[in-house]
This record gives sequence, structure tokens and C-alpha cells, in this order.
Amino acid sequence: MNILFQPAKIKNLQLKNRFVRSATYDGSAKLSGHVSERQIGLISALAEGGVSLIIHAITYVHPSGQISPYMNSLANDEFISGMKKLTKAAHEHGAKIAIQLFHGGREARYVKTKNQLPLAPSVIADDPYYKGNYRQITPTEIEGVINAFGEGAGRARQAGFDAVQLHGAHGYLPSQFLSPYTNRRQDEWGGNLENRLRLHREIYKAMRRNVGDDYPIFIKLGVEDGFAEGLELREGIQAAKMLADLGFDALEISSGVRGEKYSGTEYKTKINKLSKEAYFRPWSREIKSQVDIPIIAVGGFRTLGIMEEIVRNKEADFVALSRPLITEPALICQWGKDPNKKPRCISCNKCLEALHKGKPLHCVAFPNK
Repeated sequence: MNILFQPAKIKNLQLKNRFVRSATYDGSAKLSGHVSERQIGLISALAEGGVSLIIHAITYVHPSGQISPYMNSLANDEFISGMKKLTKAAHEHGAKIAIQLFHGGREARYVKTKNQLPLAPSVIADDPYYKGNYRQITPTEIEGVINAFGEGAGRARQAGFDAVQLHGAHGYLPSQFLSPYTNRRQDEWGGNLENRLRLHREIYKAMRRNVGDDYPIFIKLGVEDGFAEGLELREGIQAAKMLADLGFDALEISSGVRGEKYSGTEYKTKINKLSKEAYFRPWSREIKSQVDIPIIAVGGFRTLGIMEEIVRNKEADFVALSRPLITEPALICQWGKDPNKKPRCISCNKCLEALHKGKPLHCVAFPNK
């Protein structure tokens, strides 16, 4: 039997197979931050389509972290009831569901509509990879964000989510703190690697206080920035080991602060041959060899055989997909019937570009299928 279709566990979370839907922003939340019927339908389709663990997309825990008008919130208790509808939709079809808790940092441009500037560890003058006004976050504000993550995790558990994932990749706030390029602070939140990981540690402890010792807490970790001057893989691997030792129950390995579009990002294009698939595979392999917790590999998976090889070779424990499941939410079930099936996704990123224009998540290349 293909190992990808065999059950596995993360902490005490029993999963029916090794397929994860990596958190994917859907641009479909209500303007209030509440869950929409469209989102419930999306989760139902993924669960019915065979995904074992769905990670629901970026959900802000503090108003200063909101990156879009159409994203979910767990910033207070009023959002719990709507989130229960999402978890019910997953569970009714035999899937588990986690939620990705998020703060956009300097990327949270939407807060400008509220007459606020986005927050960042440091202000970098003449940054070629980021354009926009923002300001340095204060120690008091850092503590507020940490508490918000802890409370958000507690609300997630109340809403029925099976786990939470801290978004620590792709140039959002924790990623900005980890990168020596975007974090040039001289206080206890900057400088050496241990200080640059302080935010991650304090968020983890705040989450753990709110959810208890038995509840799975994951992190999506950016282990290398998308440009030469940023976080190097050497430090990214060290960070992964430190966070595993701290108590995180699984690591999803991805990239950090974004560089050139799209080559210096997590959503690379033109994945049209085997050699271009699984582009974060070497990172996953190296980290898996050095930690004792489950590793979730992500990054351009299109061929079942490559994913099976990675898990069978113990380069990762789970594989996560995003873009292929946008156009084919039942892809996992289809692979179960036909392992040689080729996904429709052509990695054109038009779905992403439509999201940036305020459109809900959908496949642009194959809109009617």
C-alpha cells in the first residue's frame, strides 16, 4: 500500500493519511472577519475530497495584524461560533482541521485604512524587497501581540479545531523577527538567533498556557529568506531544532521573507517537469534528520511518486499541497483511484493574482471545471 494513504499521528492527533492542505488564503471571509458560507463549502469539499488534515488559512489574532479586509479573525470571542461551523464541516467528512494563526507585521497594509501604520521589528530604509510605510513595534506592543496569539489559540480549541499552527514564514511578523535583514533591533528581541527567536518562544508559551499540554501546536517555519542578504539556511536549521526542542509538535518547512517575484517566494511558477517539483525538499530532508517531531514538506508537489519517495525515505512525515487543491479539491481521492493522474494545476499563479485584486479564491486557468 502507498505509504501516503496510511494513517499517521501528530502528537495525539490521529490522521487517516499523509496529505495536508497547506494553509491557503481564500479571500472569502465576511468583511466583519466572520466565517462565510463559501468557506464552509470549501472546507467540506476538501474534506470530502480526501485531505486528512486541512489547515485553515491566515486568521488574525490582533487588529494590528490584519492584512486584508476579507480574512478571518479570532481576535475576540464573537468569532468562535462561526469557526465551529468550519470545524463541523471538516469533521462531518472525516477530516481533521487546524487553523493558522497570523500577524502580518509590516505586510499588514490594511490597517492603514484604520489610520494606523503596520508594525515591524525594525524599519529598513531603501529596502528593495518591500515598499510601504510602517513603524517599529514597541516592547509593550510585542507583549500585546503575544497575549493575542495565546488567547486566539484558546478560542481555536473552543471552536473545535484539532490543532493550531503559528504562521512563522513568508515574511510575516514572526518571520520578520527571525530574519537578521528585517530585525535589526538592539534590545532583547534582536541580535543573536536566540533573541530573534524570542517572539516565537513567547508565543508558543502563551498558546500552551491557553490550550493545555495535550493540544497540538504546529509552526510553519521559513528557514531561508528569498534573497542573499537575509536569513541563511544554516540559521534556519538551528531555529527549527530550537523550536522542536521547545515543544512545537510539528514543523511545516517553507521559506522566509520574500525576495524577487516569484522566484524568491514560496509560490514558484512553471513547475512543468519533475526536477522543478518539491523545491523545499532539501530543507525538509536536512531538518527531518535533526529533529524528533513530525515534518510537513511543502513546495510544488505535483507527482504522487515524488511525494511517496519523500515520506518513504523519511525526508518528511507528511506532504502538504495548496494550488493543486484549488482547482481539484478531490485530488487526493482521485490519486487513490489512479496514482498516475496528473493534476490540472499549471502553477500559473493567476489564482494568487486574482486574490490580490480582491477576488475570492478560484482557479483562473480552469474556471469551469
